[in-house]
Amino acid sequence: MASSIEISRRRIGPAYPVYIVAEMSANHNQNFDRAVKILEAAKEAGADAVKLQTYTPDTMTIDIDSELFRHGKGSLWAGRTLYDLYSEAYMPWDWQPKLKKIANDLGLDLFSTAFDPSAVDFLEEIDVPVHKIASFEIVDIALVEHMARTGKPIIISTGMATLAEIEEAVRTAQEAGANQIALLKCTSAYPAPPEEMNLHTIPHLAQAFNVPVGLSDHTLGIAVPVAAVALGACIVEKHFTLSRAAPGPDSAFSLEPHEFKAMVEAIRVAEKALGEVRYELGEREAASRAFRRSLFVVKDMKAGEVFTEENVRSIRPGYGLPPKLLKEVLGRRVAQEIGRGTPLDWCLVA
Repeated sequence: MASSIEISRRRIGPAYPVYIVAEMSANHNQNFDRAVKILEAAKEAGADAVKLQTYTPDTMTIDIDSELFRHGKGSLWAGRTLYDLYSEAYMPWDWQPKLKKIANDLGLDLFSTAFDPSAVDFLEEIDVPVHKIASFEIVDIALVEHMARTGKPIIISTGMATLAEIEEAVRTAQEAGANQIALLKCTSAYPAPPEEMNLHTIPHLAQAFNVPVGLSDHTLGIAVPVAAVALGACIVEKHFTLSRAAPGPDSAFSLEPHEFKAMVEAIRVAEKALGEVRYELGEREAASRAFRRSLFVVKDMKAGEVFTEENVRSIRPGYGLPPKLLKEVLGRRVAQEIGRGTPLDWCLVA
């Protein structure tokens, strides 16, 4: 597999800038104008792409009043049936080509998570640049296979998946023709506690599958995505809303525009700081070498005097002999009269 992929003529991988995705999810609140404002705010906040979700309640589940189809205690959506939740959260499909054009005009990529083959076919019709498999669908091998046959790059979230399940999904995609695959480390809890993120999985996935690996993040705040970048994340996906005060299934764990912008800025700083494995001095660091310690004469000395610990010391700045030579200098004599504050040099040692 390739260690980088290409989305809309942009390379994504360890050697390239992090690809930052604003996940709209249900934060449109089924209001088209609000969805457009989310696109505009995501662009302003520094996102590279906006991701939608393409499904209907009937492609996700069935309408039935049963405990098997209801969120339990402890869930953000406790007591609600799956069908009821998806009815509130889904985005009308006829919006999506319109939103794609608006996003592209803003300079954003727009793609979507497809939850069944009909959604894949629809997204192909509007020519999304990449497809996405959600964590919950990673075990839907037929869906993975159908998506892979498009020939488009595929991003696969890995929440809840065992290593064997991830391997099966990747192998299925490869065998169906996908040659550009990226994986996202994900913890499928809403919100996800930082202590359950296990970000060290990111470099392990990259090594195991030789693909770009990123993070689909449901934690609160921006610290975890920045930490993920430091561990090699090439993609960061984060839920995005205009305001958490607006009701909605996903608003509680979404970033507001100013927070998303702060995350983007922190990620860009982290990218610069990571740099490369390098021991040569940079231009600014080289200037600091002058302030290292070195050997200086710290008392006035007459020709022939003996160097002792009282008249020679290792001090800043760094214009004298290296401190490691102190033992070789002590006990020898000064070759000429020198004053206090003179950097020691071999020409002054008899």
